[in-house]
Amino acid sequence: MSERIKFNRMELAGSLGDLGTLLPIAIAMVLINGLSPVGVFTSIAVFYVLGGLFFGVTVPVQPMKVIGAYAIATAMSASQIMASSLLMGLCLLIVGLTGAIDIIRRFTPKAVIRGVQLSTGALLIAGGVKFMVGQSTLQTLRQSAEPFLAVQSWGPVPVGIVIGLAGGFITLLLLDNRKFPAGLIVVLGGLFAGVLLGARLDWQGLRLGFHMPVLLPFGFPAKADFTFALFVLVLPQLPMTLGNAVLAYTDLSRDYFGGRSARVTNRNVCLSMALANGLSFCLGGMPLCHGAGGLAAHYRFGARTAGSNLMIGLGLLALAVFFGDAIIGFFNLLPLAILGVLLVFAGAQLALTIMDLNSRKEYFVAAMILGITLASNLAAGFIVGLVIAQLLRWEKLSV
Repeated sequence: MSERIKFNRMELAGSLGDLGTLLPIAIAMVLINGLSPVGVFTSIAVFYVLGGLFFGVTVPVQPMKVIGAYAIATAMSASQIMASSLLMGLCLLIVGLTGAIDIIRRFTPKAVIRGVQLSTGALLIAGGVKFMVGQSTLQTLRQSAEPFLAVQSWGPVPVGIVIGLAGGFITLLLLDNRKFPAGLIVVLGGLFAGVLLGARLDWQGLRLGFHMPVLLPFGFPAKADFTFALFVLVLPQLPMTLGNAVLAYTDLSRDYFGGRSARVTNRNVCLSMALANGLSFCLGGMPLCHGAGGLAAHYRFGARTAGSNLMIGLGLLALAVFFGDAIIGFFNLLPLAILGVLLVFAGAQLALTIMDLNSRKEYFVAAMILGITLASNLAAGFIVGLVIAQLLRWEKLSV
């Protein structure tokens, strides 16, 4: 049990490492798409806890980014998002139970997996920088660099840049410090800065009590919602999920944890995400997945066991149950620039996995996936990377 679950300051710091990915999309989908705050964070919390207990190592929980980004940008209805959760769950269930994911893995070279990890890392770094300079989707929609702070700038310098630079320096200083873990210090410092710079809880709207999630809070989606979700959300998301949240994630888990990650198989990960999305559908939450970027974030900031999952999961569950819909106001205390710091270091950790590639052809495949991802999306990069990698097995082709 001690190898599977530990509770210490490093596990606590590591549990906070992926907030930069999780919170912005979750908050935006509550504010813009009308999802249930209690449903969103309850489903996330349960996924964290059960995932950690089953797999026995640190397990990331992330929003499905293609679905989240499109839903936020177009102000999609909650029913359409719920339909996408159920459809993604069914697709992953089929891919996992039939063994199709193992066939896909056999035809996916290491260079493609590293290319997906490099591309995901680059996207995380870019996303983190956007949070610091005030250009993320959430900040653009709210037309403010730090939408939840009273102070927006110090002289001519946006406050997010100042907070981001300070947080980045502290992270570099403490990244390998076990007495004062970087993730924990940066998040606590961010909360203190949020209070100091004018972020406040809405105490009048705060009603402490037991706020339990409601089953199907928006009713059962209509047939048109499922049709729309399938073609606009699910089909574009599925290749990215298989590439990053399954293949790249299981590979990285084996690299980090070795034999302790024996349960982190492609099949088990598909089934885990299928069940999580079924739960999210029932509670009015958002589509959820695992992910290589999330694991890199948790690991880089100190998480090594399922103890990190239990701490973040039970913490989020307590906030959802006791704060109810006011949980969003609680998270507004944390400046977005601090989330950007977490994203930058998680992305760098993930991007550096390409260092174990050996040949020029492997680096070429990874570079092509990165370029296609930046020009289009990660799903396209994954698919084209598979084709390029197979072509380069022909000895007459060189790069």
